[in-house]
Amino acid sequence: MDILLVGGLWLDGSAWDEVVPALEELGHRPVALTLPGQGDGSTSATLDDQVSAVLAAVDASPGKPLVVGHSAACTLAWLAADARPDKVTKVVMIGGFPASDGTPYADFFEPTDGVMPFPGWAAFEGPDSADLDEEAKRRFASAAIPVPEGVTKGVVRLADERRFDVPIVVICPEFSPAVAQQWISAGQIPELAKAKHVEFTDIDSGHWPMITQPRLLAEQIHQSAA
Repeated sequence: MDILLVGGLWLDGSAWDEVVPALEELGHRPVALTLPGQGDGSTSATLDDQVSAVLAAVDASPGKPLVVGHSAACTLAWLAADARPDKVTKVVMIGGFPASDGTPYADFFEPTDGVMPFPGWAAFEGPDSADLDEEAKRRFASAAIPVPEGVTKGVVRLADERRFDVPIVVICPEFSPAVAQQWISAGQIPELAKAKHVEFTDIDSGHWPMITQPRLLAEQIHQSAA
């Protein structure tokens, strides 16, 4: 199966370097996307540019790809399901949830000079980063790509109710499936509350399992594809 891998904020396609070969060994055709503004040198990219890049990858697939979104990019994966509900076979969301229509994509930290840089590890103390040692944190921070303000402040637009028919698998790293279900029941994740087919799976990692548990993550993506 074609599997499109979309990393979250500050990441480019290299974030999946250890996941891609593991998925290939399992018989898949993974494609790790480098998004506009996150690895192509652009600082003027917009959310629409990133959505277009994901849709171009979906359209380029000869079949019905599995679209994997990590963290904030869970929204990008869901926007792909909204725009191509008959083409996306399933959406996998790792450590995140889709934003609602009319809300900002990822306006989490203040931008500087038109971009939102990685804010440092104090913002991710606790379960998010507990499985990253100091050297891994140093490498991550030095490679982190500031995300254009046109992306982070872009407004999410969802239009096709058929997106709710697309199956979803939520891979839960720093939170448990039970907690995720509580959030949905409490109305904090409206898009998943309306989705008709949602499954949950746990992974023993922090927020970035593609770095700390790549083979286990690949196995869980493989199981989601099956």
